[in-house]
Parts: sequence; structure tokens; C-alpha cells
Amino acid sequence: MPKMKAAIFVEPGRIVLDSKPVPDVGPLDALMRVTTTTICGTDVHILKGEYPVSRGLTIGHEPVGIIEKLGSAVSGYEEGQRVIAGAITPSGHSYACLCGQHSQDGAGTRHGFKPMGGWKFGNTIDGCQAEFVLVPDAMANLSPVPLQLSDEQVLMCPDIMSTGFSGAESARVRIGDTVAVFALGPIGLCAALGARLMGATTVIGVDTIPERLALADALGLDHTIDYQTRDPVKAILELTDGRGVDASIEALGTQGTFEAALRVLRPGGTLSSLGVYSTDLRIPLDAFAAGLGDTRIVTTLCPGGKERMRRLMDVIASGRIDLGPLVTHRFKLDEIEKAYELFSHQRDGVLKVAITP
Repeated sequence: MPKMKAAIFVEPGRIVLDSKPVPDVGPLDALMRVTTTTICGTDVHILKGEYPVSRGLTIGHEPVGIIEKLGSAVSGYEEGQRVIAGAITPSGHSYACLCGQHSQDGAGTRHGFKPMGGWKFGNTIDGCQAEFVLVPDAMANLSPVPLQLSDEQVLMCPDIMSTGFSGAESARVRIGDTVAVFALGPIGLCAALGARLMGATTVIGVDTIPERLALADALGLDHTIDYQTRDPVKAILELTDGRGVDASIEALGTQGTFEAALRVLRPGGTLSSLGVYSTDLRIPLDAFAAGLGDTRIVTTLCPGGKERMRRLMDVIASGRIDLGPLVTHRFKLDEIEKAYELFSHQRDGVLKVAITP
């Protein structure tokens, strides 16, 4: 049986490069030869044992690659075609999909409720930090990459760009809105850019890492706040003349950022939460206006599927945003353990790493 290299979860604190069989291809599947992938903050939660997955699972959910083999029932694609697949791989025919919640595909079944059912790669099936990845329901999930776009140009589409943009979409950002984004990692930066594309005229970013604040300025955010030197809640209320923001986007997953995002909202504003939380959240009574402030709190899991990927790649191809600066480091798959060490400790100004098998 052919073998491949893969980054495998062994136990909390250990993801190692090892050998696994190349997956067999079912009728509706496609085998993708991975040409570029990356490490996500959620993978670090898995590494730390903060998000449970099965031991022996291949990690990773952001693949760019080439179709190696197609299932017997798959049509409309060719072997050798360059494609991406979203981090979320909906079937297209589940109850969740048919009511428009593609990211929750398979979440409600007779076997019980499981949130985030659409997130399969590196969660419930083997992921893409490997030489090959099996893409389920290929006709719903494979999206051809335009010839003029490089792997790195589309590398953010499967998760980071889709998740970040969804933060602005779920917040229902409108023309003329003021939006605050808490945490300017790759997802937060994409959320800020998505808010601008949707019509926000003032975007405020909050972080403390100098490289991230500098990149936010370079990408055109209107204001950046270092929370180590200024109270972000006070600073944002000053910037808005006490009015508060129309929407705040929380992109880290901590009590502190969630609470601050709630406190800067205008009455009737929306807190759009993208963070992955590893402990219970508390909602302060005063910030929540005792439940009478018309506040809207919404969470979003990264939208997936081929149409979502096509739209995101069209945004990249249009030249309206450039996510190239988010890739700060590059490693071979053989160096994945070194890449995890760098990324999990957030050293050397790292934002995203590109992994090439």
C-alpha cells in the first residue's frame, strides 16, 4: 500500500511527522496532492489539548493542490487540475445544508447533536498537512484555481479569509459603519478588510504586537490601538465621540477581548464573535444593559463549499485586496514540527506559514 508523510496528532503537546497510507478514493471523493498548506490557530488548540481530536489523526484544514485521482461518480473535474477545498466541506444534501447552514453539515443527526459538523478536515477525518488529502463530496467542495493566481495568493481562502470575511458578513456591516476588530492576527486582519469591502468607513484595530499593528496600518485600517499602552474601550469611545461602534469583531477567543468588544458597542450594535474559546464566557450585566440594549451577539463558523471558494478567489483576482503579506514564513513538510514550534509560540513576528510537501 502506498505511503505518504503526514503531520499526526499523537497526544496533547505532540504533533509529529510520520508515515500513513495514501487514502483510498470512494465514488464521490477526490484525492488531492497537496502543493501548499498552512497551520491555523485552531491546530494550535488541538496541539495543546484544548480542542479534542482522535489520536493518530492527520491535522490541517487549508489545502491547495492538484487532483491526483477522482472518484468514479465525480464529474466536471479532471485529474491534474489545480484546485482548493474549503476548511469546511459540506455534503450539500444534509438538513443543515438545505436550510442554508453549510458549515453545520451533519451537526444534527439521530446519533445526537454535534456542532461544527461541516468541519471535517483535521477534526473528524484526516486533514491536509500531508502529501495527499482525501476530499469528501468533491463536486460540492473542489474549486478550480484561476491560472493567474499562485498557491500563496489563494492559501488564505479555505479558512482565514473565509472566516474573517464572515465576521463582517455576520455583523451585517453597512455603508458608513464604524467597526472595531479585536486581535489583528490573520483572521482579524481579514475581518477588517472584509468590513471595509462591505462599506465600513472607519475600521479600528486592537492588538499589541508591533508587526501586526504595522501591517494593519499598511493594509489601510483607519486607527490602530495598542492595548498595552491605552485602554481600548476608552480609546474607541473617544474615537466615536462616545457613540460606540456599529459592530465589533472578536477574533481571539478570550474573556478579555469578548468583554471589551461588548463594551464598545452602540445600543443596538452587533458583536460578531470569531474566536475559539477554551473556557466558559461571562457576560457582564452592565455591558449587556441587563438584556435591554438591543445588543446582538452572533458566532460564525467558517463558510465553505466550492461557491464560497470561487467568490473569495474572485476577490483576490480583482486586486481589491492583497493577502500576500500575511504569509511571513515558509517551511517544507519535513520541517512541520519546527513550524509548529514557531507558530504556537508566535515568535519572529509570524502571521501565517506556508507549508510545501
